[in-house]
Amino acid sequence: MNSRPTAFEAPLPSVSGMSQTRLLVGMSAWVFWGLLAVVLAVLGYLYADSLRVLAQSWLEDDNYSHGPFIPLISLYLIWLRWTQLQMVERRGAWWGLPITAVGLAVYVVGEFASMHAVVQFSLWVVIMGLLTCVIGLSGIRLLAFPLLYLLAAIPMPEFLQGELSNRLQLWSSALGIGCLQFIGVMAYREGNVIDLGPIQLQVVEACSGLRYLFPLTALTLLVAYLYRESLWKRVLLVLSSIPISILLNGFRIGTIGLLVETYGKSAADGFSHFFEGWIFFVASLGLLCAEMWFLARVGSTSSRRSFVELIGPPPDKPRRTASTIAVSRPADPVSPVPILAGGVLLILAALVAPSVAPHEFPPPARQSLLDFPLQLGEWAGASSVMERQYLDALQLDDYVLADYSAVEKVPVNLYVAYYLSPKKGRSSHSPRQCIPGGGWEITSFEPMRLDQRLDMTKALEVNRLVIEKSGQKQIVYYWFKQRDRWITSEYGVKFYLFWDSLTRHRADGALVRLVSGVNAGETEAMVDARLQAMAGLVTPLLGRYVPD
Repeated sequence: MNSRPTAFEAPLPSVSGMSQTRLLVGMSAWVFWGLLAVVLAVLGYLYADSLRVLAQSWLEDDNYSHGPFIPLISLYLIWLRWTQLQMVERRGAWWGLPITAVGLAVYVVGEFASMHAVVQFSLWVVIMGLLTCVIGLSGIRLLAFPLLYLLAAIPMPEFLQGELSNRLQLWSSALGIGCLQFIGVMAYREGNVIDLGPIQLQVVEACSGLRYLFPLTALTLLVAYLYRESLWKRVLLVLSSIPISILLNGFRIGTIGLLVETYGKSAADGFSHFFEGWIFFVASLGLLCAEMWFLARVGSTSSRRSFVELIGPPPDKPRRTASTIAVSRPADPVSPVPILAGGVLLILAALVAPSVAPHEFPPPARQSLLDFPLQLGEWAGASSVMERQYLDALQLDDYVLADYSAVEKVPVNLYVAYYLSPKKGRSSHSPRQCIPGGGWEITSFEPMRLDQRLDMTKALEVNRLVIEKSGQKQIVYYWFKQRDRWITSEYGVKFYLFWDSLTRHRADGALVRLVSGVNAGETEAMVDARLQAMAGLVTPLLGRYVPD
């Protein structure tokens, strides 16, 4: 129902023009747009590589196929706030300089740690700083959600995504098995592998549910922002998107298992697999809509509102009229000095970046792991060659994979993967992420300190895993050797990668892994003794191939 606008609600035609004049006061229009063009060019120069990787992730990684829409949505939300933004008094714009400086410091950290996600986050911080120079802290607060929503377009760091994917694969496999057993289908799970008898299905990384979780969470954040209900309902809506995506992905895997059991393995491939994914994603949207409808009728006096009325942009504050503006204190004009200072700071960073940012460091003097000795005391080794598909996935620079045997002793497998530089996303793959993909289940994980023995110069701490599959049990030791450090934490690897790149101009390192089976009649203590003895033979030699 339309009513005649009152004097208070009537828009003032000159407000927009006056705000534009305030924006450009002290600075001619062509200077402002020229500075904007320079800033965009400098940002493109500084972040060219990470922007290329970001675009590649959006186009090639199904987990982030929603990425290109995020900036467009943010721009639309800013446009919805444009009238209010013109009313905001520009104060505290000088705060943009320290924010921009922090963003540039994060850029340095990301470059030295070879983490594109950190560099991309620094771009967001720099943009926040420059915007603060223009519209002040009040304007930033007004546009808080559209600006924060841009973070949904940045891919998660690879090692964090791998850890999350691994957990989701295990949960999805367990839920899928539960669905199959509930309807009477005989199925068993070994790690990420579902055994249907004659057919085995591997729940690979693509089926972990990340391609549901990330887009659904991003969409739910937007819907919660537009949801015309109380804050606790919007928070609950966002949080619920996580279990919904996990549960539906597990149910999808169970459905695929049922179709494979009925129609054969072809039901898990090609268009049918793709179509099933879309069906369950639409189902997740339906559940969220049902949840919104239900929450709107909980403790609400406006439960008769239609579903369409529950969604809409946040209401604008009342617009100011001529009389209101006349009696109010004139807003402070925008000073061009913080804007110019922010641009100068960014240009200086671009000039300094080539001499500060790391380049490809010269390779250290070392022996190739192809020459790693196959005779270690009484242990004789037989080397193996990895298949091309694994080499393409690991992207390592050098490696040795060998089984060492001795008389009346169970063999020990040695694997050393050397990386000259983690540039372009290359880094050591943690066994915790790779082992479940082979059908093994990790039943125990703990750090363990080895006794100093043989030629070991110091006690060595390793990660100890107990893994099982089809009644077989193995014990795994692994650690990371980076320069003169022995590290067990994947997070520590990233920190020292940054620190050594900055202070030593070194970024190389290796993953070292020892594996041995627990045979019939053996205890875990006996296998631990065997692995520790092999560690004592291997570690003194590693310095030749993974130099300190």
